Amino acid sequence: MVNVEKYEEWFFQSDYDMETAVDMFKMGRFIYCIFMCHLSLEKALKGLFIKRTGEFPSKSHSLIYFVEKIGLEMSDSRYEFLFTLNKISIPTRYPEDLRKLFATYTEKRTEEILNQAKETQIWIKQQ
Repeated sequence: MVNVEKYEEWFFQSDYDMETAVDMFKMGRFIYCIFMCHLSLEKALKGLFIKRTGEFPSKSHSLIYFVEKIGLEMSDSRYEFLFTLNKISIPTRYPEDLRKLFATYTEKRTEEILNQAKETQIWIKQQ
């Protein structure tokens, strides 16, 4: 039997991190916004992993790892978004050149990522 509190705690933390992503966006801290989007989706996927398997998730930060472990079926566009967010999480977590990231992740691009992350988080929690 799945311990409801465990997966709901992951979903709660996912919500908290998404709220933080929104706050970071409002403050113009776009790199942290993207980082928090990734963290939020990682926690949502870990919650879903617990809900589906009853097991505690590994400490992996890979969104794709959890999608595959869960056997989560999704549209190509949603998978592509998760794949891309997964790929950009490394430089946002450990930037080699922060100024270069500022140029890449403009307000417009970050807003697109944030909106897709919000939609994806809701979708994950509905599975």
